[in-house]
Amino acid sequence: MEPIKQHQGLVYPLNRANVDTDQIIPKQFLKRIERQGFGQFLFYNWRFHDDGTPREEFSLNDSKYDGASILVGGENFGCGSSREHAPWAIQDFGFKVVIAPSFADIFYSNCFKNGILPIQLPKPVVEQLMEKASEEKYELNVDLKQQVVDDGDVEVSFDIQSYHKEMLLNGWDEIAVTLTHEDKIDKYEKKSKGVKTLGIS
Repeated sequence: MEPIKQHQGLVYPLNRANVDTDQIIPKQFLKRIERQGFGQFLFYNWRFHDDGTPREEFSLNDSKYDGASILVGGENFGCGSSREHAPWAIQDFGFKVVIAPSFADIFYSNCFKNGILPIQLPKPVVEQLMEKASEEKYELNVDLKQQVVDDGDVEVSFDIQSYHKEMLLNGWDEIAVTLTHEDKIDKYEKKSKGVKTLGIS
């Protein structure tokens, strides 16, 4: 995965609570077997009419958010089923960071596995970010190493588990993390081959 150390990007505000994974990527688009290509279906039922034409009233279709790479959402973001396709769609669309007051546990974990940085901030702070992003083109700088988010005027710190932080800083998935202990695994396997168990060598 591509490492995330520092990211500056345009903010898209999705002022909705309890955004579930079926809203993020509807079930009819889960037939693809590769990770790529899901971005075009992100928030599909909100973005498009039944005939496939864009819904002008849905904010993500506003050209001022073209190229947005930081999504700010409401409470309990990513709830519902555990489909990993949800972070795939978010990432494929171009979002690298998702900020919300709270996340569903499985979605939160799946973000790290797929190279997305989910940041939990207090609800009043998130509401301020949404308000600014709704009024004008608004950018944020995210520094994962220092664990801060700032817009040039205000700086806010965020918490993240060291394990998840290390994964994103190095661009590691869980397999890559395991391979960092390859020498220890190899040593253990060589040792275990010489151990007799239940009389079987």
